[in-house]
Amino acid sequence: MIYLDNSATTKPKKEVLETFLKVNEQYYANPASLHQLGNEAEDLLEKARLQIKRHLQMDNIIFTSGGTESNNLALAGTAAAYRHRGRHIITASTEHPSVLNTLEKLEQQGFEVTKLPVDANGQIHLDDLQNSLRNDTILVSLMHVNNEIGTVHPIAAIARMLKNSRTFFHVDAVQSVGKLPFDKTAMPDLLTISAHKIHGLKGSGALAFNGVKPNAIQQGGGQEFGLRSGTVSVPHAAALARALRMTEENPLHSQWNKELRTFFTSCKDVKVVSPAAGAPHILSIAIKGLKGEIVVSGLQKEGVIVSTSSACSSKSRDTSHVIEAIGVPNEYKDGVIRISFGAFTTEQDIMEMKKAFEQVYRLIKGV
Repeated sequence: MIYLDNSATTKPKKEVLETFLKVNEQYYANPASLHQLGNEAEDLLEKARLQIKRHLQMDNIIFTSGGTESNNLALAGTAAAYRHRGRHIITASTEHPSVLNTLEKLEQQGFEVTKLPVDANGQIHLDDLQNSLRNDTILVSLMHVNNEIGTVHPIAAIARMLKNSRTFFHVDAVQSVGKLPFDKTAMPDLLTISAHKIHGLKGSGALAFNGVKPNAIQQGGGQEFGLRSGTVSVPHAAALARALRMTEENPLHSQWNKELRTFFTSCKDVKVVSPAAGAPHILSIAIKGLKGEIVVSGLQKEGVIVSTSSACSSKSRDTSHVIEAIGVPNEYKDGVIRISFGAFTTEQDIMEMKKAFEQVYRLIKGV
């Protein structure tokens, strides 16, 4: 099988699995225990935390179960901690469900949420953001890279815009950490990362933050500085640190993205949905008059794995909110598929993808 669904999840790297297994075998004690084995586990936990801090250049790291929990803690925790300042939050209409659904819950608690519109490329306009800011705006939450179409938001510019304000800036960086460069001179206040998007393990992530302290949203024994109770998984923390250290930008992704974009542009009734200036590892297209599920199934029979849009919504029969927001024409809406590259993608995979698509396209279209 040729796996081109890396934005849904990635195959763990061998070294990451080795780290996870070794730590499970040798540092299995509870890091909160006072005995020697507990101290050794805690030392390793803090070593992993320090490595991630240095990599991200953020002051605080809280280990979580992944992107969804980190987003929930960033939004609900910050809203609860700073509601005395105001109850206005700004986001975009194309955010991940873990952001939009959390904000919907906050609205039920009396917060006001402004959802910025996006253009055909999935971009917000900075003027819209600037004009939406109010004295009672406590938080702006935006993803760095859109998980469905690859739109890249200007995170550094927004961070600078908000730098001298009382508004905190949260960035869901699940699809960008380890894949795109960050301007370390203009970092957000809160940053969400997830291990399984960077060839790490599922069930592992972190919330990084500077100059802000969210309230805990889960109660228990007070682990993770009181912000995330529950016994901390040292193996997951060490494996996340290892996966993050092994990330590197892959220039081949841009080459393959361009190659496939040119290929699909030449196909009749196929529309490239991803913006030309989007993230290099994500390319979404739409086929006129077809359902994406049919194309995904056809490609699978040819040995190629892709997805419809987001794995979080791919089993839903509703059109993706991202596809709706960017105004994809009605005759194309149902035919969206997403191709995404990872560390194990090869040039041969791209060649096989093109051959498989031609075969499936001819079969389905009867041409």
